[in-house]
Amino acid sequence: MSDKQTRADDRAHVFHSWSAQGLIDPLPIERAQGSHFWDYQGTKYLDFSSQLVNMNIGHQHPRMVQAIQEQAAKLCTIQPAFANDKRGEAARMIAEVAPGPLNRVFFTNGGAEANENAIRMARLHTGRHKVLSTYRSYHGSTATAITATGDPRRWPNEPVAIGVVHFWGPYPYRSPFHSASPEQETERALQHLRDTIVFEGPATIAAILMETVVGTNGVLVPPPGYLAGVREICDQFGIVFIADEVMAGFGRCGEWFAVDRWGVTPDLITFAKGVNSGYLPLGGVVISDEIAETFRERPFPGGLTYSGHPLACASAVASMRIFKEEGIVEHARMLGDDVIGPVLAELADRHPSVGEVRGLGVFWAVELVTDRVSKAPLVPFNAAGAAAAPMNEVAAACKARGLWPFTHFNRIHVVPPCTITVDELREGLAILDEALTVADGYYTG
Repeated sequence: MSDKQTRADDRAHVFHSWSAQGLIDPLPIERAQGSHFWDYQGTKYLDFSSQLVNMNIGHQHPRMVQAIQEQAAKLCTIQPAFANDKRGEAARMIAEVAPGPLNRVFFTNGGAEANENAIRMARLHTGRHKVLSTYRSYHGSTATAITATGDPRRWPNEPVAIGVVHFWGPYPYRSPFHSASPEQETERALQHLRDTIVFEGPATIAAILMETVVGTNGVLVPPPGYLAGVREICDQFGIVFIADEVMAGFGRCGEWFAVDRWGVTPDLITFAKGVNSGYLPLGGVVISDEIAETFRERPFPGGLTYSGHPLACASAVASMRIFKEEGIVEHARMLGDDVIGPVLAELADRHPSVGEVRGLGVFWAVELVTDRVSKAPLVPFNAAGAAAAPMNEVAAACKARGLWPFTHFNRIHVVPPCTITVDELREGLAILDEALTVADGYYTG
């Protein structure tokens, strides 16, 4: 099919997510391979966004494609009530790399449904109804997941679900607690969480839901001791700790699950994206033995027609084998420690518009400002239209040089595939270096 026909069909018939339909003009993409994709004119882009931070093993990995083809030839689908070899194998492999006694997996079609069902499990397990989540968060667009989301995508969807309370998570660079150090940020953020629980009523709270490393809303790496403190608070009050690892899991942070970096074991882990790099829709909840026991003789009141879809599960099995046999988790950790972290530190020294760089693995953010002292963001919070122009110009400068960036508010996120080569990574960071001169032009400090 031609570029012209693809574009015409899209504009006439496709209804796009999060968009005013008449104000967008999606770029038709013809093919992809590894860390790159191409449009119909042959323009090549280095994918520094991993699409939506999910293409962890890269585009069109031949072993993944082969595994999907082989499963399609054998059995395309079977309903969830049956046992299936790939469904069971995928669940076992995920449980084997999950921390502690998290040994069962409920499969979903994606991350939003994973969070939706994790919350349902927590409520039924505890007999409580409230869920605490942070303001700087995104948990999906289904009813309870979007209500738990803290960012502005929640606003036009309200009111939807009940029983969600938001609190402030740690963010040392823009501390809501006026902290002077990461350690103080941990102490004050945990006290704020305790205070919120006390005033909401501990006996009413089923779960604390948080992204282990906040994704789209800033790549916020928890300061030392914070996650352990949350675990302690949950234990004290009998609250279920749900770690949303939809974006942070499966190699993205240089670990199988990001919680491994801090040695913390949640009660439930939600996942999607990186488990099979989005080759087919798949997500799920990894469930502790204690919570699974709640439903031993009591039916779990939830289900999905495509839960544990054989094609999707076959891709997850293949993906995890690729991770292990090609050392992708270790490669992602090395890229963060030896390449991305050091190079972004150099860019911060060179460009006054860079207020902070932060991250781990292949999960980094470059926060852009107009004044380093006041930390005034390059564009206002939730900017749109003319107010968002400076960030749009930075993104356009990247694209013009063959780099496809991930931008959100006043940040560029450096989130390429976990399989990207060092040379490709340095090439992309060099383009970012050039594009940041656009942001420097707006610097007033």
